[in-house]
Order: sequence, then structure tokens, then C-alpha cells
Amino acid sequence: MNIGITCYPTYGGSGVVATELGKSLAQRGHKVHFITYALPMRLTGLGNHDSEYIENIFYHEVEMSSYPLFEFPLYSMSLASKMVEVVRFEKLDILHAHYAIPHATSAVLAKQILRKDMHTDVRIITTLHGTDITLVGLEKSFEPLMKFSIECSDGVTAVSDYLRRETLNNYSVNKAIEVIPNFVDVEAFRPMDTSRFRKLLAPNQEKLLVHVSNFREVKRVKDAVRAFKIILDAGVKAKFLFVGDGPDRSECQALARELNIGQHTSFLGKQSELAAILSASDVFLIPSGNESFGLSALEAMACGVPVVSSDVGGLPELNIDGETGYVVPMGDVDTIAAKTLKLLVDQPLHDEMAAKALNRARVEFTKERLVPLYEQAYINALNAPSQ
Repeated sequence: MNIGITCYPTYGGSGVVATELGKSLAQRGHKVHFITYALPMRLTGLGNHDSEYIENIFYHEVEMSSYPLFEFPLYSMSLASKMVEVVRFEKLDILHAHYAIPHATSAVLAKQILRKDMHTDVRIITTLHGTDITLVGLEKSFEPLMKFSIECSDGVTAVSDYLRRETLNNYSVNKAIEVIPNFVDVEAFRPMDTSRFRKLLAPNQEKLLVHVSNFREVKRVKDAVRAFKIILDAGVKAKFLFVGDGPDRSECQALARELNIGQHTSFLGKQSELAAILSASDVFLIPSGNESFGLSALEAMACGVPVVSSDVGGLPELNIDGETGYVVPMGDVDTIAAKTLKLLVDQPLHDEMAAKALNRARVEFTKERLVPLYEQAYINALNAPSQ
């Protein structure tokens, strides 16, 4: 098949999954065209000096012009125009939009243009990742557009059953939605020998906690900082690695200094070698206020790290309470600290949960298991009447 993929190319779960999906599809013999405003962060092999060339992957940049008449960039329309161009000249079979707004909306517009002016049909698959449904789409002004974009798609998937239910309940969508969870490359994310790395990070054999996110308010990273204060006050020698960047990073650093634990924290910013950092860690904390899936938690599990997560969204579908880690009430800092302490002080318990986390990632959430589900979704869309 000849497949176009549109996603946000930035540091976030949806872009990571879309990119890894495209790479896997290319390795399975499909032609994959990324249509985005920048090269996706995990899309290697297109001239990067440190990566191998990946056959069958092509990149088409969405170019935006600035006109004095328009106060804001016309990204959705620029994207639709680029989609028309790529479908027409590259003979795409499928446009796979990651996020309903704005990507599926642009795909629907492109499809109408192609159908009317060029007598060309293309099928649209829309994958819902969360922010489009739980935040953007609930704005009253966007509800009709969200519903229209989903119902005009030829196939719709969601990354968790929670997100599928939220979509159906909030928008009264008359559309079947298939749940295809996010997946992890278990060859890239796996337990590694990081003894030398640990000596640098924890020279006094401290325990290592880790959090990875884009530091938005919804991630509630300050809850993790406050829980860490409780853990240190309990007498456990530990350090906390914060990976990623975003609007709340400076506030979290300020809070750590205010609580007098700044010397025990390291804010590492964006990192490309996540697997090594995760493998060196003892517990992964994800206290989010909303999380449609929790890809960063899955990557930690694939590295053999137990997870302490909040009980929101799709996290309980991924992190099994009492098996792969603990699921705690969102915002309950004391319980976050208590459950994390259990894993830090009880090594047999930690090792048992780490093994179960690793096994769950390697059995349930591999690309070998889940990428074929996307292929089948494409086939179903191609064989069904076009929307």
C-alpha cells in the first residue's frame, strides 16, 4: 500500500507512535509518506548522519506562507493542499491522520477536493490519541467539526478503550471505533547493562526514580516532586531524574529548591537515549491528571521498570495495579509516595513487579502484534464503500 501519515512531529506520544508505525510499515514493504510541518523527531534514516537509511519512507513538508491579511497561519488549509498534492502525484491509497482536529479535518477537505476536481478517491483512517477528544474537542465551537471529521473518516481507531468510550459518549458519534493500543519497539526499549551509568548518577548507590513528559500542567509533575520529598524524609537515599521539557519545568525546579531537595533532582531536558535512562531507574512515576494511554509508562515497562501511575484515563488498562506497579488516586501525593517507597525498600517485591512489567510490554504491546491491526484497518477501509 501507499500510505500518507500526518502527525505532530514534536516530543509527544502521538508523534512517537505515528513515526514508529510509519517505520514499521515501511519495513513491511509499504510506501510511507510523512506529511508534516517538520521532520518527526523519531524519524531517522532520512539523511541523519547517525542512522541507517530506511527504504520506502518519504517526507513532504507542509509549507506555510505569511500574508498581512491573515493574523494567524493557515495551517489546516496548507496541510489540506499538501495532502492533495501528495495523494495526486504519489498515488496514495490511505491518508492516516493522527488527531481528528486538525489532521483528519484537513484530510476530509483534501478528499473532497480530490474527488470533485480530480476524480481521485483516497481513504482516511483517523487515530484518536486523546488531546483532540478530551481537551480540544470539548470546546463547544469545535464539537461539530470533531464529529464531522470522525464520521467522514473511512476508519477510526483509538489508543485505549477509555478514549473510545469518551468519544462515543461526548460526541454521539455514529461510527465504529476500533481500539488499537500504542506499541513499543522492544528491541530499542529493553533492559540494558547500565552499571557505569548508574555509578555516575548514583555514586552512593542511591535509588533512582524517573519521570518523562512534556511538562504540561495535565502531567502534574509537581505531585511527583512533592511525593519525592516524602520519600527522602522517610530516610531513603534516592535521586529523581526528570526527562523532557515544557511550560511547567521551571516551576517544578523551583518547587524542588523550595522543598530543599533540589540537590537530589536532575532535570535532564529532552533526551534521545531514553532506554538507557529508563533501564538505570528503579521506579517510573506518572501522576497525570489525564492520560489517554501513557506511552512513556509503556517504554519504562519494556525496560523492566515498575510504574506508579494515577488512576485516570487509559493508565489502568496499561499498568495493572499490584502486578506491574501501582495505580493510585490522582492527586494523592501521600499514596504516590507510600507505594513508591514499597518498591524502593522491598527488593523482592520490586523485582517481581519489574519482571511482570517487562513481560506485559513484550507480550501485549509489541509492534509485531499491533502494526498488523493497522494494516487490517487500511484493508477494511479500502474494501468498504468510501465515506
